[in-house]
Amino acid sequence: MANRLSEEEQDLHHMKSAAAEFYRLNRVPQELERALNQLFIHRPEDVHGYLADYFQKLCAAPRISRLRGKEVYDARGQLSIEAEVFCIVCNKEKSMSSAAVSSLSGPKEALLDQQRAADVRTAAQWINEPLSTMLKGTNPCEQSEVDHMLSNFFMVRYLEDKDIQNKEKEELGPPSEPEVVPSSPLPVPSKDKKSVDKGKKSTTAEKQFPPAEPPEAVLPGSLAIGSVSLAVAQTGAKIQGVPLYRYIAALKNREDPTQFHIPVPLITLLSCGKTSTGKLSLLEEVILIPKAGQRVKQIITKTLELQKEMMRIMNTSTKHGAVLCDSGVLAVSYERPEQPLDLITEACSNSGLALGTEIQLALNCAAPELMDYTKGKYEIATGVLKTPDELVDMYQTLVSKYPAVVALIDPLRREDREQWEKLSNVIGDSCLLLTDITYKAKAPPLPGVRGHILKHTQETTVSDLICITSEHKGSVVIMMTTCSEPCSDDSLSDIAVGLGLDFVKLGGLSGAERMTKYNRLISIEEELSQQGILASKEKHPPPLFRERAVLNTDTAHSSGCA
Repeated sequence: MANRLSEEEQDLHHMKSAAAEFYRLNRVPQELERALNQLFIHRPEDVHGYLADYFQKLCAAPRISRLRGKEVYDARGQLSIEAEVFCIVCNKEKSMSSAAVSSLSGPKEALLDQQRAADVRTAAQWINEPLSTMLKGTNPCEQSEVDHMLSNFFMVRYLEDKDIQNKEKEELGPPSEPEVVPSSPLPVPSKDKKSVDKGKKSTTAEKQFPPAEPPEAVLPGSLAIGSVSLAVAQTGAKIQGVPLYRYIAALKNREDPTQFHIPVPLITLLSCGKTSTGKLSLLEEVILIPKAGQRVKQIITKTLELQKEMMRIMNTSTKHGAVLCDSGVLAVSYERPEQPLDLITEACSNSGLALGTEIQLALNCAAPELMDYTKGKYEIATGVLKTPDELVDMYQTLVSKYPAVVALIDPLRREDREQWEKLSNVIGDSCLLLTDITYKAKAPPLPGVRGHILKHTQETTVSDLICITSEHKGSVVIMMTTCSEPCSDDSLSDIAVGLGLDFVKLGGLSGAERMTKYNRLISIEEELSQQGILASKEKHPPPLFRERAVLNTDTAHSSGCA
């Protein structure tokens, strides 16, 4: 039958008839009549897509319907929490996104399995009940409003927990004699002039040190806050049809930027911390800082070649050989801080890489974790103790001997303010001092610190990250991953790009959870380049390189470099 209508034409015929009948029985609003005319007269070939798109724009904006908290495992196989956001979209409930943030890591924050499991259960309970009820009906695109509600919720729980602890202390009765934190023994005063002169050096080197600041309280369940905040941000980006980095950039700048730059990826080369097999504990990480102006893929390729050469040297010169630890970096068995730096120097020389120009180094000292409070000294290696002043002298020697070291991360405890200032004075502008600001954003600034480490952990919301980076505008801010990152989560790369940071540290070049982040950074860079909105760092290098360029370039003054 030649005149037989196709199935699509029959559908179109029935829809026209139904629309005409509906229009006859009900006075169709002018907007609907215009839409029907557009569909059936101007674009009859697009029966199924045009009308749906048109009426979707007339639908109510998506609203959060509920949250769901799920127990997941992080990169170390430890329990963590993931928040999932559901929204009502076109009158139907739909899962929009899910996210998990990292928990605090390190020896001081290490939790027993039972305690960690209890914390995760609390976080799941927060997400599934009070937080889900609180955010129901909220517009997920109102990030600041959502984060304000989350922060208020957390503060209420924090104060409740504090009241409970205070009541428990009152029930136990007045405390006994306060325990004095032991410090280095002070020299016994002597009337003998010779003995006084002899003891001068030890008096300054072994003087009493300030007691430790109270540790940052980690409220059980706090992981729920950061996870929900990130999941809501991802939902907002999805609803608006933009990548997460553009969404965060618009939140920070109040408008969509016309240009983006890719943070320089800092890559961890070596691990010499407490978890390593050697005696050396001081250098938790030795981090490679590549020269600005290179593509991410180019940086990774060069670093992998350097890493292979380091492994070759280690396999031929050490008994144990090269070992990749669970953080995706080479774990070395050394006794002195010079040894890992000598390894990198030799590997760079063999690979034809100019250490100090093409490659620079940062040392994550993690010194606060090395203080032996029974002796008042830092145990930088097994049986090797240093006073704060002695540690400053050692850093000065290292930076002088290895000029490629341009940054020290957490070289001292925060309490050793006098030594921070002394260290800043002795190393000058050739090396930056950096410290963590995630939980210390409101603490008094440390003398000499001109760079900060930022981590997305625990109860830190997306709005908190925006606020912290805005407050420290003009100084070096490095977004840093932790060892307890959720698996296969690449949001950290989007966050770093969206915040407009100069640097991001994503860990070593091994492991799915880390390489996912590096691959995401590469994808963002390619996307921005294709759109013509990728800003080059060659003309405007990050602060770490700007100062170093003056020191290492003979023509710096004549060319006007600063």
